[in-house]
Amino acid sequence: MDLSSLRYTESHEWVSREGETATIGITDFAVAELTDLVFVELPEPEATVTAGESCGVVESVKAASDLISPVSGVVTEVNESLEVDLEKLSSSPFEDGWLFRLKLTDPSQLESLMDQAAYKEFCQNAEH
Repeated sequence: MDLSSLRYTESHEWVSREGETATIGITDFAVAELTDLVFVELPEPEATVTAGESCGVVESVKAASDLISPVSGVVTEVNESLEVDLEKLSSSPFEDGWLFRLKLTDPSQLESLMDQAAYKEFCQNAEH
């Protein structure tokens, strides 16, 4: 996956677009901040999710964080392999650790998200 083509949110989700389909995940920065992941709750297939709203939960031994959908759409697929191997979120957050895919209802929403350079700067500022 070409990480430079991804779009990012301030809540550390990433989006990859292929045509009308968007793949959503959480960044390595988010995984590092949460540490020791223990549970993930994902939206159901065919659920409608709205940009900026909670659509699931990622839990670690120290905190639970809402999963915020970066774009609006209808969920077409969830990464069921995470139920048995949550380690994929830590070991491969941008490839094997994707969370869900959806059919975009408004592709223009991607334009309001950060590109890779802006996200890196955002993370650096958050660490200070």
